[in-house]
Parts: sequence; C-alpha cells; structure tokens
Amino acid sequence: MPLRCELDPETTPELLDSVCALWADVSNAGGAVGFVPPVVKDDIRPELIKHLAAMTEGRTRLLLGRDEDGAVAATAFFTFNTHRLMRHWCWLYTVMVHPSHQGKGYGRALMAAAEDAARGMDGIRGIRLTCRGGTGADLFYERCGYKEVGRVPGAIKVADDDFRDDVTMWLPLN
Repeated sequence: MPLRCELDPETTPELLDSVCALWADVSNAGGAVGFVPPVVKDDIRPELIKHLAAMTEGRTRLLLGRDEDGAVAATAFFTFNTHRLMRHWCWLYTVMVHPSHQGKGYGRALMAAAEDAARGMDGIRGIRLTCRGGTGADLFYERCGYKEVGRVPGAIKVADDDFRDDVTMWLPLN
C-alpha cells in the first residue's frame, strides 16, 4: 500500500507521541537517526521538543508519512538556513521509516514527497542532508537522485571503538 505524505500536519499530542515512538523504534532497529540503541521514548522526547520549537518558530517543517491504516510510518524534517547566502537550500533531517515498513517502497515515496515539497517552497533550489557511513544510507540516497558532495572520516562516534564517516549528500532542484 502507498505511503500518504502530508507537509505540516497538525501537531496534536497523539501525533507527537507517535513520532516519538517511531523515532525510538527506528533507533532501536539500528537506524542512524541521532541515537544509539537501546533507547526509549523519554530519551527521544527532548530532541523532538527541539524540533517542535523550531517548527513553531518557522525554522523547521515536518513531512509526515502515514501507512494504509493511518498510522505514523515515516518522517522527515526540513530545516531552513538563516544565513542570507544560504537561504536557497534547506536541510533534510531525521529521515525515517518504521522498521515494519522496510522494503515496501516507503523510503523512496518519502524522499519523492520531500523533493516535491521542497520544490514548492519559495526560493529553495536544493536539499542537503547528512548520513552515517557504513549503513548503506548513502547508497539509498544516491538511488533517490542525491550526490555525495563530502565525507568526514570518523566524525561520528557510535561507540568507544566504532567511528563512522559523516557523509554529506546534495540534491539540486533546478
């Protein structure tokens, strides 16, 4: 079944709890979304609150994906640059699809919806994102049209003896 995406959904307490649960489930399944397992929703909540504050201030927008039952299945957050020379592109953060939906095309659908949404944002001419090396995410983003434009070896410390590359990806929209 297709993923149904919505930009800027109403942020009800139920929606926020669902996004928090999604983030914890993705993290605990090994997803590279800012945490290392094991985590619980209370570990995630402070980071989600930061995203919400930025949304309230107009610096961030939420793209939400729902499955065939209407449950939260995917997210991506757009963040806008405040520097006057970089306002023509945005960041895409916290791109995630629930582990139970892996392999259904939801990731591709989410990325296509993100591209469409960004094309509709005034003055935005590109999307930039970063991903953790060693996960295959960079290859996924390449299949979605992004190009690797930078890599910092060992910039992400996952564990005391596990350092990963920080990979920067770029999608031009012109």
